[in-house]
Amino acid sequence: ALRLVESGGGSVQAGGSLRLSCVVSGFRLDDSDMAWYRQGPGDECELVSLIRTDGSTYYVDFVKGRFTITQDDSKNTVYLQMNALKPEDTAVYYCAAPSKLPLSLPDRCADRIDFSYWGQGTQVTVSS
Repeated sequence: ALRLVESGGGSVQAGGSLRLSCVVSGFRLDDSDMAWYRQGPGDECELVSLIRTDGSTYYVDFVKGRFTITQDDSKNTVYLQMNALKPEDTAVYYCAAPSKLPLSLPDRCADRIDFSYWGQGTQVTVSS
């Protein structure tokens, strides 16, 4: 069955670290770019980081130098290492395979859960 299951979220103080994991089943990681999105309270659903099939990576400006995306094909798992966390990083984080999603998606991250290639999300809360 096709599934993306995130884990690793939690509550930390500012400056702390978390590592999110996304275990994928039903397709191969080397067959698709993989990405992490997030949506915080009152924010838009936004792309945080992307790892392409050629191994190249992309980070949105507000996480550059703090977050690192990696993947382990042998474990079918994508990771997001988050360091130097800030209160504004508080959000639900979602794993997805963007190249396999429809071009038109709901605005809210949570409304994309019913789509294949989109995970259920994991909550990250950073306190000051």
